[in-house]
Amino acid sequence: MNKMIINNVREKQPLIHHLTNQVVMNFTANGLLSFGGAPVMAKSEEEADDMASAADGVLLNIGTITAPEIPAMIAAGKAANEKGVPVVLDPVGVAATPFRTDAVKRILKEVQPAVIKGNAGELAHLVQIPWETKGVESIGNGNSDDIAVKVAKTHQTTAIVTGKTDVICSGEKVLHNNTGNPILGKITGAGCLLGSIITACLTTDGSIDQQAHTAIEFYGLAAEFAANGLDVNGPGTFLPRFIDALSLETNKLERI
Repeated sequence: MNKMIINNVREKQPLIHHLTNQVVMNFTANGLLSFGGAPVMAKSEEEADDMASAADGVLLNIGTITAPEIPAMIAAGKAANEKGVPVVLDPVGVAATPFRTDAVKRILKEVQPAVIKGNAGELAHLVQIPWETKGVESIGNGNSDDIAVKVAKTHQTTAIVTGKTDVICSGEKVLHNNTGNPILGKITGAGCLLGSIITACLTTDGSIDQQAHTAIEFYGLAAEFAANGLDVNGPGTFLPRFIDALSLETNKLERI
């Protein structure tokens, strides 16, 4: 983990424009604020490009996408590309329905994401690798490294496959992360908030490999720290502790 990346986020307080999942907006905003970024949620097509142009990073998350939001995401993504602002695409549940698949195809046709992040089933679907999914969940088995490499090469991006072991591939090398806690799978929006944290880290100096790996490792360590709290008895008591942990210095979270 590159501690300077975390410090840089907190010094800069980057504005992250979210076109994201309605279910997780509050959790995502509070988590990013705790981490050190500044969230804005603007999904209207009429202002999407202006907001993206003014932002330091843009997150496109299709978790609860509707038809009118597709052109808004495209407008925001294109404006960000033109300004050199990093775009993160989170194709939540892309394999679940033809509508979601088509939405992501339309976005990728016009927007170049710096990062595509998702679980193995979601990213496998983007590159026609067979993988079992259930709604927005990945329940199949296979080689996540292969998926990450193929997504990175096919879409000229950095691919992040989340799971028990997270895989990061920028097309040049493959990195792994093993921090985290299973309780993250019991709360809504854990992956969505991770997308926001990654976007914030992409606004800093350093290679995209370092930025992505640092974001994911820090996030996992914060989850471990929160889950080990003496007053944490399950997902409900974990949530506020996790939000708190995201604000901590890296030396408080590192494994002994």
